Formats: sequence, structure tokens, C-alpha cells
Amino acid sequence: MRFTSFVSLAVLCGIVAAVPTAPAPRDCSAEVARYNMERREARGLAKRTFYTSMLNLTCVLAPETIREDYIANAPIRTDVTESQPGVALTLDIGVLDTTTCKPLSNAMVELWGPNAVGEYGSTFLRGATKTATNGIAEFQTIFPGYTTGSANHLNILVHPTASETAGVSHIGQLFFTDPWTDIIGQYTNYNKNTNSRMKNAADPSFVAANKNGFNSIVDIEEIHDDWPEGIIGYITVGVNPTKLVA
Repeated sequence: MRFTSFVSLAVLCGIVAAVPTAPAPRDCSAEVARYNMERREARGLAKRTFYTSMLNLTCVLAPETIREDYIANAPIRTDVTESQPGVALTLDIGVLDTTTCKPLSNAMVELWGPNAVGEYGSTFLRGATKTATNGIAEFQTIFPGYTTGSANHLNILVHPTASETAGVSHIGQLFFTDPWTDIIGQYTNYNKNTNSRMKNAADPSFVAANKNGFNSIVDIEEIHDDWPEGIIGYITVGVNPTKLVA
């Protein structure tokens, strides 16, 4: 996986990108932690059921990546499954303006990923929606199957305004912990995946996206302690809306 310049980082936790004319990013750690907990509590899911401790959710996303398997003009929709079989994943993406540490409303978020056997399609599991006034874009998708040559992930692209033709503030990948991929990989449909599995530590994209305080790992909650029934994933994306990377 190739990366663009690290000058185009989406920045949180005091790591500052050199952009002379743009507002300087701030340390939004406290705001992100509060934002994440409010979203979890709104669903009645204040406690985790799979892990014994909370993941570090105070910093998110790092290097911009290439648009892997990207197709422009994704359909505007929140349910992208198109009847693809797999473990249902409700993905709660919070978009935060790193220059103000406040949720960014009316930002267009594109999401795409592979199906249970690690295949990308021309329409399935692709979609776009704008963030609400609370900065949240929610998608109904499935837990992605792994593809050859990279750790298990979904792809995301963020436009600072509510248009897919606007500039791009972030292109990145959202990852999952190896234990979740291990367990779901044994489930129906996923166990038919013939791709070569790569764990997180072996993927340069994962390593780059999760160092220097960044965290691009989706935080997962089970539904009713029965994960085959579905899971909920949370991630907060920090973007500088005044700075475009593409």
C-alpha cells in the first residue's frame, strides 16, 4: 500500500500539520472521548461486552492512503448491504473538525468495502451519506472479509461539504482487531474466504495508521451479547475542512 505525503495527515492529539494558511489543528482528546461516550450511551451501550477494557479512542486516523478499489459517484444511501450475507455491522462514524474540536455537520462520507469472501463489487457495500448536525454518518453494512495483501479493513473518504464532487479532506482505512477477525472468520460465508489472511501487525497501512497516538481501529459493541445477530462499530474521524488532500 502506498501513502501520500505525511504533510496531509488528519490530525488529532496535538500532532500538527504544516499548513500556513489553514487554522492549526488542536488537541481534541477530551472532546473525542466525550463525543464517543455520548454516542455509546445514546444506544444504551455504556459498557463493552467483548473486551475487558476500553480501546484508546482519543485519537483517530493518520496517513492518507490511495483510493483502493474506489468507484466515484457512490449511491447516496445508508444501507449498503444489497443482501450481501455476513455479520450485520452498524457503523457509527463521527466526523470532528480538528480546528474547532466540534462535530462537523453536512460533510459527505463515502464508505466501501469487500464482502464476506473478500471481494469488492461495483455496487454492493458502497454508499455515501452526509453527517447530521451531531457530525455522525451511520451506515448499515457487514463486517468485511479480508482481502489478500492487507489486514481486514473498510475504506472511507470524507468531503468537507455535502457533495461527492467537492474536494476531499480525508482518504483512509478503518481497521478491526485481530480477535474479531479471527472469530468472525469462522462464521458462515466468511469461512469460504480463500484469500491469504494478513494480520494487523504485518500490514504497513495498519502500522502507519496506528502510531504516534493515532487510532484507526473500529471500536465494537455486540448486540444483546450475541454477535452473529449483529455488531455496532464506532470510530471518530478527525478532519481539517479547510485543507484538501485530493
